[in-house]
Amino acid sequence: MTSLLNPRSNLMANVVSRLSGDEGAARKLKGIYSICSAHPWVLEAAMKQALADDTPLLIESTSNQVDQFGGYTGMKPADFVQFVHLLADRAGLPRTRLILGGDHLGPNAWRRLPAEEAMQRAEALIDAYVSAGFTKIHLDTSMSCAGDPARLSDDIVAARASRLCAIAEAAAERAGKGAGKREKPVYIIGTEVPVPGGAAEELDTVEVTRPEAALDTIAVHRQAWHERGLDDAWQRVIALVVQPGVEFDHTKVVDYKPELATNLSCVLEQLPGMVFEAHSTDYQKPESLTALVRDGFAILKVGPGVTFALREALCALADIERELVPADTRSNLPEIVERVMLARPGNWEQYYHGNDQEKRLLRTYSYSDRVRYYWADPEIDGAAQTLMNNLTNVAIPENLLSRYLPEQYWQFRRGLIDASPGSLIQSKIREVIGVYAAACRA
Repeated sequence: MTSLLNPRSNLMANVVSRLSGDEGAARKLKGIYSICSAHPWVLEAAMKQALADDTPLLIESTSNQVDQFGGYTGMKPADFVQFVHLLADRAGLPRTRLILGGDHLGPNAWRRLPAEEAMQRAEALIDAYVSAGFTKIHLDTSMSCAGDPARLSDDIVAARASRLCAIAEAAAERAGKGAGKREKPVYIIGTEVPVPGGAAEELDTVEVTRPEAALDTIAVHRQAWHERGLDDAWQRVIALVVQPGVEFDHTKVVDYKPELATNLSCVLEQLPGMVFEAHSTDYQKPESLTALVRDGFAILKVGPGVTFALREALCALADIERELVPADTRSNLPEIVERVMLARPGNWEQYYHGNDQEKRLLRTYSYSDRVRYYWADPEIDGAAQTLMNNLTNVAIPENLLSRYLPEQYWQFRRGLIDASPGSLIQSKIREVIGVYAAACRA
């Protein structure tokens, strides 16, 4: 098994240092987790975790969340930067400790268009991200567009990725001439990129990336970068997205099995200065996350896993509300969420299948957590605020915490948190983030 401590220095220290510019923080970490969410309560919880650990915090927006047209959050890249900065200021996390990344940046949102048109939009997307100050750029051109073959060759993927890298470099150069020092972006590449948000079909196993495929991907991309005169930018390619054998579908998780990834992990011995980035690590066991970092999959992406915890917290609080608040003033949050999702099925209908009862369960409990697309809906957001206000105005008995939020019950009993709804939600989300933080610590 490859070691992250080797003669060419600690790989992850190199990566974290290049991401954050903070060599001190790099010495504390064997890996780094990436929070892929735009929900303010999730991001606030992550910021509190970073403050507690005295580490940098990597936050990434995906290409469907945030783009030059607003994405499903309504935010353009510059808006997202301002949004995260305001949250960090409120939390007391120095902006210098933030690392902002763009995930799956490429033609994904426009893959139904002809390839050239989709790539032109992807170029504008990349320009907007880098111009706004994002410094970790995942170049994902692995998807086929209209008129493309069903599966793209590595040559086509690499050529398109290098084209987008050139746009990013030009944007960084332009931004660097403005006021203030601007770090040049670092890049993540890869052709074996898992589907964002988890698999839509049921899974039993996942094929691990073959070592020769990983090396071929690197070679093809390096050549594409060279042909575009991007040799300097290639030195800032810090990670390769591979499949270590982890995934989740709607109802189950494919756990990491280190013995299946041994040969892939050893590839890092031939890739000085690089690590692997692992997507879809949501819901992995704590020992699996630790093993992933140990084996060189040192950037761990988590998205639905944290919003799944948010949903669990809100549902538990709604249960407590039913016990404490008169019926005519309750938020009825779960019922409103269900009504809105049925009225606007676009974000779940093509993913959830089965009879009415099976789809009802998936809308609430699926690991893919497509309810996360609905929290910003005005009616749902209003109900969530009503829930928070109702429970702020009553004292939640600790024995109800024991019934509905047992881990938070013990944290309350130990004096680590109070029983306010905001504190309970933050604690529930940090149950997830804390496992990632522990896996990444030296």
